[in-house]
Amino acid sequence: MKYVLLVDDERPILDGLRLRLRNLQREWHIDDAQSGQEAIEKMGQQAYDVIVTDMRMPQMGGAQLLEVVRDRWPRTIRIVLSGDCDSKETALIVSLAHQFLSKPCEPKVLESVIQRCLLLHDLLHGSQVHALVGGIRKLPAAPRIYAKLQQMVKDDSVTVSEVARLISSDSAITARILQIVNSAFFRLARRVTNIEQAVSYLGFTTVRNIAMSVEIFSQWSTTALGPVDPEKLQLHTQQVSAAARSLTVKTAIVDDAMLAGLLHDIGYWILAQECPDDLEAAVNLAARKQMQLHEAETQIFGVSHAEVGAYLLGIWGLPYPVIEAVAHHHAPQRVASSHFDVLAALAVSHSLTPGDSTAFKADLPADAGVDATYLASVQAPFDWTEAEQRVAQTLQSFEGSP
Repeated sequence: MKYVLLVDDERPILDGLRLRLRNLQREWHIDDAQSGQEAIEKMGQQAYDVIVTDMRMPQMGGAQLLEVVRDRWPRTIRIVLSGDCDSKETALIVSLAHQFLSKPCEPKVLESVIQRCLLLHDLLHGSQVHALVGGIRKLPAAPRIYAKLQQMVKDDSVTVSEVARLISSDSAITARILQIVNSAFFRLARRVTNIEQAVSYLGFTTVRNIAMSVEIFSQWSTTALGPVDPEKLQLHTQQVSAAARSLTVKTAIVDDAMLAGLLHDIGYWILAQECPDDLEAAVNLAARKQMQLHEAETQIFGVSHAEVGAYLLGIWGLPYPVIEAVAHHHAPQRVASSHFDVLAALAVSHSLTPGDSTAFKADLPADAGVDATYLASVQAPFDWTEAEQRVAQTLQSFEGSP
């Protein structure tokens, strides 16, 4: 039984939500509260799996409530169901909520979002992930520059020059970012020569995401990584990210799709450095039996690099759609979805680019991936042929890359 708490200061809205979710009352125990304070009192008495709250309530608003929930009950899934929000409220929602839904919300959409959140929660907090992560000496901290950039984005007065100055404080990372910006990844018509230009031309979010990827991969040791070739793995993630960008360009999910592409194999960063012998055993098993590498990892570790990577990104506080996409990118069908989202973009991009198996020193089978049937099931705004064409055009720019 899952426990769900609905919070809104208007009783008719709470009654309406209960009515919409009546079909799930056998699986969920649903309580409600008409104020933030009442919600906190109830959460002190009962462990809730999900809280769904309005933002604009008297005395204690939704943002203040979610801040308390985040700090005191970090495993509770936090969902905002609210009306129109201004830019400041939107920024708060991004930092405090796992998901945001606008009123009015179709019952099926609300059900689907809660179910997906619960699926990911159970996956990442299961005994297998905890057993593996619990044996790791120290989980890596969030990249330093990325963490500072996250703080900067909350300040409305921050300037492009200040962002560029922060990134430029690390010359090695600056050089690598400029290399990527001017590479096949973006196929820009003009050459970008400094970080300030990059921020102005590509936008803050894009540069921030590239900085995170660069900082992560710069920490990879060039030795003692067992079967992993970090340069080939980084090239693979860049190709998947560029492909995801080609499928989501001019949409609201383009930044998250690109970031998911860059980070979808971050689980290997942990496994290769903390469990190299076991990872090599998984690679050997996959090669010997010609099975999917992520399935061999599950046999050896109990989980795959996908779940491990998503767990780490959750600790770092990355956007929920990115975490979900990373966790399920080898098995997107286990998530019920009726629209083309970040997970779908990553899964399709991953299927249409050279697989991560190319980054391992073994004869591994190609990734199984998804196909036209899956793309149609998520109601993508294009068909499989167009997806192939977009990705192929993007990957042509990578020919000759190391």
